[in-house]
Amino acid sequence: MKTDYSHKATNEEIAARFDNDVERFSNLETGQLSTIDAPISMELCTEAAKYVNPQAKELLDIGCGAGNYSLTMLSKIPDLNCTLNDLSMPMLERAKERVSEWTNGKITILHNDMRNLDLPDNHFDIVLAAATFHHLRDDADWELVFTKIYKALKPGGSLWISDLIKHNSVPITNLFEHKYRGYLESLGGPEYAQKVFDYVEYEDTPRSLNYQLSLLHKVGFSTTEILHKNSNFAAFGGIK
Repeated sequence: MKTDYSHKATNEEIAARFDNDVERFSNLETGQLSTIDAPISMELCTEAAKYVNPQAKELLDIGCGAGNYSLTMLSKIPDLNCTLNDLSMPMLERAKERVSEWTNGKITILHNDMRNLDLPDNHFDIVLAAATFHHLRDDADWELVFTKIYKALKPGGSLWISDLIKHNSVPITNLFEHKYRGYLESLGGPEYAQKVFDYVEYEDTPRSLNYQLSLLHKVGFSTTEILHKNSNFAAFGGIK
């Protein structure tokens, strides 16, 4: 049975929200407060990429936002050629501005839905995708994007994901939703927590960690690794 996603936010609505939130996402410390362990996940994803691909030259940052992951990657491997992708042009402009100060490499911006990206085969050493795949909808979307990334990576290249996830068990889903609500309330009280839950419900369709690891293998990745998991968030990846 095909799931009806008509009640979910459109790309235009999602882009508009991020267009108006560039300043917050330009701050390494506060840009992802609603994401549990965001600094840990960013550090682990970029460090894993450095260890797997120490001679990397080509980076693709999908859903780059204001460029925090690319900047962190450049602190570990300097002067990468950086291809930046996002739905929001103001985010892309800020990311390009910030990243250009930290690399002598070429910067390319792709203002497009990740599902529509036309990527060269066997081109990238590292692909980063932070807090973006949860906007994909049905199985076809997920397989399309994971396949595009696999084909775009060089042999031995790696994809590192940091994202909101769901769980397969209803009781475990309830457990971690309870814990996440408590975390959000500790940041901004019940109203803030409900605001985040409401926009997650409207905008996002995350998949489980198990689903995504299985899909990575299905599209061809030889190795998958879990770097970190806490509540409804995980950092993980695959090597081609």
